[in-house]
Amino acid sequence: MATSVQPTKPWKPSIRERANDVVIFLISIISSFVVVAMTPMKGKLAYFAIFFISYAFLTSIFKATQRGSAAAKDALVNSLVAIGTIVTVIPAASILATVLKKGLPGISFGLFTHDMGLATPTDPLSNGGLLHAITGTLTLVVIALILSVPIGISTALYLIEIKGRFTAPIRFLVQAMSGVPSIVAGLFILSAILYPITKAYSGLMGSLALTILMIPTIARTSEEVLNLIPNELREAGTALGATQWRTVAMIVLPAAKSGLITAIILGVARIAGETAPILLLTGGGDKVNPNAFNGPMGSLPYYIWKAFNAGSPEAITRAWAGLLVLVGLVLILFTSARFLGSREILK
Repeated sequence: MATSVQPTKPWKPSIRERANDVVIFLISIISSFVVVAMTPMKGKLAYFAIFFISYAFLTSIFKATQRGSAAAKDALVNSLVAIGTIVTVIPAASILATVLKKGLPGISFGLFTHDMGLATPTDPLSNGGLLHAITGTLTLVVIALILSVPIGISTALYLIEIKGRFTAPIRFLVQAMSGVPSIVAGLFILSAILYPITKAYSGLMGSLALTILMIPTIARTSEEVLNLIPNELREAGTALGATQWRTVAMIVLPAAKSGLITAIILGVARIAGETAPILLLTGGGDKVNPNAFNGPMGSLPYYIWKAFNAGSPEAITRAWAGLLVLVGLVLILFTSARFLGSREILK
């Protein structure tokens, strides 16, 4: 009776190769401890650096003896990619861990239901909260959305659909605005509008500065999304006798809806934690202010900055709690953008 032979997968590591990887991993760990113990290098960074240098070196030697120089180069590149990935992830994970550790003690139900109108940052944590900061941040973001979304998407439509004589300078301007520091946007609104016209802090002034920062993100992301729409859809609309703008409104924009929503969410995430223009323009009120056109308005960045400046243990805990809320908000926005931008949603 003939026995069936299962086909092998040459790209799949064998049990022996996996065992060798484990041995190399253990030797690299031992090498890092030995080198740190015998040299002046100390600390976690030294262990980390020596471990990865040893691992990359030993892996390359092993692959060279087993499969030749090409495999050795491949192993070295894979090790460098792994190092880069870990170096990227470690700071983000460390920041999140620190914010959770120091911010969770300040989280309570009252924090979300009270403002700081009758309390100071140095008061006990049971007094006051960040309701004014949350409502202020939401107000600033909503106004910035109302102002920036039509401008950003219209700019992207001009660059992709119209392609007029000003396409090149507008694209250059949008790219240049993407690198503008937030403090520059705040100083522009301060000198152009607040001092000569309104002469008073308000949420609207802060929203105008955030709009300047938000427009490039929405415009560039929307441009990339519209580039993904097949030209066949536009040609089909034209073949049916539709005008260009009717084709854009009835075919292109609905097809790019998920991507445009992603662009808007990324724009919101871009401005949610901005501090410099908020400090210059909003006045940082301690009470809930529903009127963005009159009076100082609080925000999460201002709340965090003010609490850290107070310096007391209670104030520091308040600041970390506010920072945790802000980081959670940004993470939710980025996660929503990734979800809406996934291929399943775009289909």
